[in-house]
Amino acid sequence: MATFFFTLGFLLLVVAAMAVGVIFANKPIKGSCGGIQALGLGGDCDICGGDTAKCDEENERVAAEQQAAKPVFYNADK
Repeated sequence: MATFFFTLGFLLLVVAAMAVGVIFANKPIKGSCGGIQALGLGGDCDICGGDTAKCDEENERVAAEQQAAKPVFYNADK
């Protein structure tokens, strides 16, 4: 049982040391493969070109098209 507590304590110490290292390094955490930037998703949007108002308009247009495409069912309660 002492071995378990020694191992648990050691692992907690290592995790705490890594957390302190991340805090004092003051750098953003990034993945080992480069994150989203490596996938090519960090650039400008093809639809809006970086203008979020255009993205909002496009999202509203798509939502309106989807709402119009839904079948209308008879509601006997009305």
